[in-house]
Formats: sequence, C-alpha cells, structure tokens
Amino acid sequence: MLVKEKVNQSKELLKEFDVDCWITFARESQINGDPTLAFLVSADITWHSAFIISKGGKTNSIVGRYDKRTVEETGAYDNVVGFVEGVKTPFIEYMKELNPSNIAINYSVGSEICDGITFGMYLTLKEMLDEIGMGERIISAEKIVSALRERKTETEIESIKAAISHTEDIFDLVKDFIKPGVSEKEIASFMKEEVKNRNLEFAWEESVCPAVFTGYDTAEAHYAPTNKLVKQGDVLNMDFGVKVNGYCSDMQRTFYIMQDYEDTVPDDVQKGFDTIVDAIESAKEAMKIGIEAFEIDKIARDIVVSNGFEEFPHGLGHQVGRFSHDGTALLGPKWEKYAEKPYKKLEEGMVFTIEPRLDVIDRGTVTIEEMVLVTKYGAEWLSNPQKEIIVIK
Repeated sequence: MLVKEKVNQSKELLKEFDVDCWITFARESQINGDPTLAFLVSADITWHSAFIISKGGKTNSIVGRYDKRTVEETGAYDNVVGFVEGVKTPFIEYMKELNPSNIAINYSVGSEICDGITFGMYLTLKEMLDEIGMGERIISAEKIVSALRERKTETEIESIKAAISHTEDIFDLVKDFIKPGVSEKEIASFMKEEVKNRNLEFAWEESVCPAVFTGYDTAEAHYAPTNKLVKQGDVLNMDFGVKVNGYCSDMQRTFYIMQDYEDTVPDDVQKGFDTIVDAIESAKEAMKIGIEAFEIDKIARDIVVSNGFEEFPHGLGHQVGRFSHDGTALLGPKWEKYAEKPYKKLEEGMVFTIEPRLDVIDRGTVTIEEMVLVTKYGAEWLSNPQKEIIVIK
C-alpha cells in the first residue's frame, strides 16, 4: 500500500518540477541500496534494476527475473520486465520509446538522502544513455527525492504517531526505574528490554539507543551508555526512539534526581529547563509553510543565549521519517556542515524534531526533543510536549 501511495505521489512531483523522467537505478540493495528504494519496492532487489516514472504518469520497472513478482505485487507499476541476461537491452528499448527531454537521477552534492546512486551505477547508467544519445539529458533528482521523503502521507504519519506513542510509554515506565546508584547501562537495558517485549525495532543503532547521560562531564550526545552511576543532584537526559512499520520516533526527556533535603528543583536547573521549554514552544509557534528553516533555529538559539547560556553546538531540529535523521531541510544555522539545508523552506507534511540543549554547570545537560508536523495552519505537536522536569525522589 505504501509503495503504491508513494509512486502515485511521485507522478505528481514530476509534473510539479517539470521533469520528464525519473530513474532510480540500483543493485544488491541489501548491501548498498538507494534509500529511496523503500518508496518504490517492498523488498530488496538483487540485479541491476531500474524503476522509471514519467511525467505523463507511466510507471515501468526493469528488474531481474526473480525479483519480478515482488515488484508486480506492489500494484504500483504499469509494466514490470523481468530480464535474465541483463538490464541493458530492455532498458534501452524502453528509453527509446519514452524519449524524455530530461532524466532525473538520484545524485546530490548537498543532501545525503538524495545521493543514493553509487558512482559505479551512475557510470553504468550514463553509458547506456550515451549509447542512445541521452547521456546529456541527465539532471539531479534532488527536488523529487526530497519532496517524496518530506511530504508525508497519512499512512506515514500514522506510523510515526504509533512510534511516538510507544516511546512516550517507555519513557513513562523508566522513570520508576531510575534511582541513585543505578547505572546508565542499567537504565538503557531496562528500556531495551521493553522495546523487545513489544516486538519493536530501534530507531537507530541499538548500542546508542537509548543514549543515557547522567550528571556533568559526559559525552553529551551520540554515545553509548556507560557504567556511570546516577547520583542525587544530577540532571539526567535520554535520547530514544523506536520504529513502527519502518517509521521512526526520536525524542529526548530530562530528569532531575532530587537531593534528600530538597523540596523543589534547584533554581539553576529550573531556569535551564524553563529556557528549553520556552525555546521549543517559540520555535514551534513560528513554523509556517514557506519560512526558511534557519529562521526557526535562530528563534530558539536567541532564547537560549539571551538567558545566559552558551548556544547549542548543533541544529535545532532535523526531519524524521524512515530514518531518525531524514529529509533535506534542517532547522539549523548557516554553518558549513549543513550546506544548503538551513535555506530550505518548510512544506506541508514535513515532520521535524525540535531539540535545543544547554548545560547547567555541575549538574548536567538539560534538553528536550519534541516532534512536530508542518500543516497548512502551522505546526502541530505529534509528541506530548514535556512541560515539567521529571523529578526522581
């Protein structure tokens, strides 16, 4: 169902961007697959395979004989050719018949998610097209691939919502497990066990999902849980997500481990937490179709800095989909490493995280990561936003 939905969506995108033909060309996708293939076929392909969609609405795929039935069963293609000896002859015959004025291929300088064709496969495709005088018609498919990933369908959104629901449940369960003397690894193991009990997949590598950081002087992010023990007075944060029907959640929550003599969260921790909540809510309220992504980052970044904290060393938020980091547009500053991503405009159907962070000296890192959907009316929460620090007594 999803493949048919996304292939139909791609037909409209070719019209929108005035592209005659879009080809996804791959082989042995389990080893080195184009990330776009998940929208075009329901399983891995083996031999040289071409998925060809035209602006006129024709859909054709040329695959190895033993992959033919799998592609046919998607119901997304008008014709599926199953070759035995090689892809070249049926491919050239079809391209002569189609005779497109431009041919979009999955390569990109600025977006890894749109750069799916390997160099070897590009050369193979170019050579076949050169043979029939079409090699100079190749253009980048970045706009098509970006939009296909970023404009989520209802099916995709429902899967993301389901993943978020499980993630919030597990965060709720783990708060009763956290206590002084428990290690980061033990907390992570508790959550991993719950993921497995629910027959879910991790949103990213299990070794760092969840990431658990307690107290000050940690690796901050993207690091595996350690034997470090939770102690009173610590700020503890976790980064965690699961996958449902191939779609991810990606969320963070912050906890405070209360001292015996404390009745309330200390002022420095509370100020940090309130600053993060303000930054997230202000960014979410500003998200509208057509606004450039870097503008949203600036709103949150300015709030953090104006409250006396150092600016966070990363973008405010990334897109989420089949990967925890997905899509081309990024809510980020105009830094070299982000290339053109911060300049992309928000579109309806994009799913973003919003995740500023700050350090509270001698306490730890305060951070929340929420998920939102861009709609025609602005942004709406997909996650239930954390408004109060989770206190462990």
